Amino acid sequence: MNLNLLERTYDLSFELTEDHQMIRDSVRDFVERYVAPDVIERDGKKKFPFEIVKMLADQGLLGICHQEKYGGAGFDTISFCLAIEEIARWDASLALTVASHTSLGTGHIALAGSLEQKMKYMPDLTSGKKLAAWCLTEPGSGSDASGLKTTAVKDGENWILNGTKTFITQGSVGHIYVVLAKTDPTLDTKGISAFIVERDWDGVNPGTPMHKLGMNTSDTAEVVFENVKVPNGNLLGEPGYGFIDTMKVLDGGRIGIGALSVGIARGALEESMKYAKERKQFGKPIGDFQAIEHKMVNMAVEIDAARLLVYRAAWLKDQEKPYTKEASMAKLFASEAAERATLDAVQIHGGYGYTKEYHVERFLRDMKLMTIGEGTSEIQRLILSREIKKDLGYYS
Repeated sequence: MNLNLLERTYDLSFELTEDHQMIRDSVRDFVERYVAPDVIERDGKKKFPFEIVKMLADQGLLGICHQEKYGGAGFDTISFCLAIEEIARWDASLALTVASHTSLGTGHIALAGSLEQKMKYMPDLTSGKKLAAWCLTEPGSGSDASGLKTTAVKDGENWILNGTKTFITQGSVGHIYVVLAKTDPTLDTKGISAFIVERDWDGVNPGTPMHKLGMNTSDTAEVVFENVKVPNGNLLGEPGYGFIDTMKVLDGGRIGIGALSVGIARGALEESMKYAKERKQFGKPIGDFQAIEHKMVNMAVEIDAARLLVYRAAWLKDQEKPYTKEASMAKLFASEAAERATLDAVQIHGGYGYTKEYHVERFLRDMKLMTIGEGTSEIQRLILSREIKKDLGYYS
């Protein structure tokens, strides 16, 4: 092979476009103005921030990556990741609200919905007039998503839905639920279907918000469905395709969790840098001590690496290329990098890091969900083992 004779084309770029920079800067400005000042107080009150969520909706962030014909802003997945990172830098709970609403509940309708369903439900969701909740997890099925017990039985022109969902984000404040249920228990995963369910229908019973370690202003609740009559027109996607579509929705959701993790980790680094510059021991700032410098360097390197993994997965999604492996890599690495970053941030802050006066203790509490939600770290490693073996010909 003569390299001099090869035609050369290069399209690899690490530069953000002007649109990307605009989104990053505008969201950062909004968050610093309206989110950051009262975030510690809101965390202590543990109440859903309706007013701020409405402000985010007015900025177009609840439909940022959905098509304009359905009321969205029409930006790409990288734009979505930039917005989530900027929000999570100060308020991970708020970022989780945006991410789950956008990529899970609304995202499932965007992925599998008919034109009629999209036109009926998405404009209210992308505008933030209504909030979406995605109902997959149950008391007895978490990592084993296919083991759900909720059922939907055909009854003429309707389906009768029964079951209990738990750990549902927007569970008590949501208006539109996407519910996974077994429609044919004999077919295992191929017998699972998805349904669009409205909160005000008879038999829909949202529970009270759960008390959690972190993510205090993100709404998490149990939702019980008792003989809910769901019109056949609210079957989301083809019968028996619910689990297949769920796996695709989770792939996209993992990109959002990756971006959220990057935001938390960045907050940990920036707050640590600020504190290490101001805090003096033995006559000089602790940021001049090598032990502290090394912690912050490790944080910075892992944040950059995590962000690049997230962007790669987002780019592949936008190019409509396979991205299951890349989304799992991004989610796994970014969430565990955030775990290390927040632990080091508390250590750098010393005793002050253990108090609620400083942001880093909240970062540590909020971070833990990142290694659990949208598939635990253990599940990500199972997925990656399968994907890597496939890539390397292990099964051939």
